[in-house]
Amino acid sequence: MQKFNKLRSIPAYLPIVNIDTDMLIPKQFLKTIKRTGLGKNLFFEMRYDDKGNIIKDFILNQNPYNESKILIAGKNFGCGSSREHAPWALLDFGITCVISPSYADIFYNNCFKNGILPIILDEQKIKEISEYSNRKEEIEIDLVEQKIIFGNNKINFEIDSFKKKCLLEGLDDIALSLEKTDKIANFENNLKNSKPWIFND
Repeated sequence: MQKFNKLRSIPAYLPIVNIDTDMLIPKQFLKTIKRTGLGKNLFFEMRYDDKGNIIKDFILNQNPYNESKILIAGKNFGCGSSREHAPWALLDFGITCVISPSYADIFYNNCFKNGILPIILDEQKIKEISEYSNRKEEIEIDLVEQKIIFGNNKINFEIDSFKKKCLLEGLDDIALSLEKTDKIANFENNLKNSKPWIFND
């Protein structure tokens, strides 16, 4: 998993509440277990018409928002099913930070497991930041300092210290397990010595 430290981007503002995981990546694209290739189908039903043509009015189809790394959205983002393809699609599109007043719990945790920073801010602060999207100006996310920097303004955000460590060090569940390889090996050796009948080998 890629490490997250600082991020600068023109944010894309999508002021829709209750964006669910089916809106993020519809069910017909869930057949793959690969984490790549899903970005082109992110918000599929909003980005393309029935004939597969690009809907030019949708923000992620417009320049410069089609290269945004930060998405600002309405409350209850990522609700619906628990599909992990939703953060995969965001990440493959290039979005590594989402800012919203609230998230569905499973989606929120899945973001951290895939290298995406989900920031929770109240709606008034989101409104301030959204002006920079409208003006097509960059904002900066500083995870170490837990700040969003826009113009001469700064907003602090809260994050769990363990989740912060995982993003900063690029640790997913597998990497966290591998950090304990020596302890696991020692435990197995001790168990073999004290209870050898448990093991068939």
